[in-house]
Amino acid sequence: MVINADSMQVYRDLAIITARPAPDEAARADHRLYGTVDAAENFSVGRWLAAATGELASARETGHLPIVIGGTGLYFKALTQGLSDIPSVPPDVRARIRALGETLTPAELHARLAAVDPETAAGLRPSDPQRLLRALEVLEATGHPLAYWQRAGRSTPILDPADCAAVFLSVDRPWLRQRIDARFDAMMASGAMEEVARLAARNLDPALPAMRAHGVPGLIAHLRGEISRDDAVARGKKDTKAYAKRQETFFRHQLPGFVSLTPDEARGRLTALLQP
Repeated sequence: MVINADSMQVYRDLAIITARPAPDEAARADHRLYGTVDAAENFSVGRWLAAATGELASARETGHLPIVIGGTGLYFKALTQGLSDIPSVPPDVRARIRALGETLTPAELHARLAAVDPETAAGLRPSDPQRLLRALEVLEATGHPLAYWQRAGRSTPILDPADCAAVFLSVDRPWLRQRIDARFDAMMASGAMEEVARLAARNLDPALPAMRAHGVPGLIAHLRGEISRDDAVARGKKDTKAYAKRQETFFRHQLPGFVSLTPDEARGRLTALLQP
């Protein structure tokens, strides 16, 4: 059983632009948590953890080997280290704070957060409005900064890396950059522009996670006539490469139980583990 741990491949609207497994690939094994969420939803790490916990239980009950795969380091951290026990935010507070995302730029949101919660702001990128809004709503609802709750304690981990084959694939960076370029070109040839046009037609909140998937903002800007197609593609490739670099840093520093291996090394280790 293959369980998705990619925060963008969960969205139904983003099959092509996230290179979600194609139907013929998905038919080779039971795939879970792919394309199960509407783009209008704010799918959080907490919701993913609850869903993944259920899928792991299902795998155990049916005798299947669960393979959790994806590039969202925060999902793996929650799975193996637990999740901060942050109180729920009342709907009225969430709506009031989320409305700021429609009137303020990400840089302005970051400045506002820095003024009231400099510790949390220091750990967030000014270009990440979703997490900035999350930090502001937690502070508003609880009276404590997000960093306070992150230190206060975590839920019990679902998996112990010592009991799993916990692997992060480490590849040659020039090769990875070439692969990112080739994959983006392949997605464009497969209808990524048309897919993003359908998403843009829904007029969703631009702060939603699905609206910030790599490639989506640039292609929407092109559809609005703001930039050329070539510039939109270049932006998508650049954003993906920057994320890949952050990805490696996160796995190396935030997931100490994971072993960094080349694809060939990982294949050998996993094959050996699966031998009867």
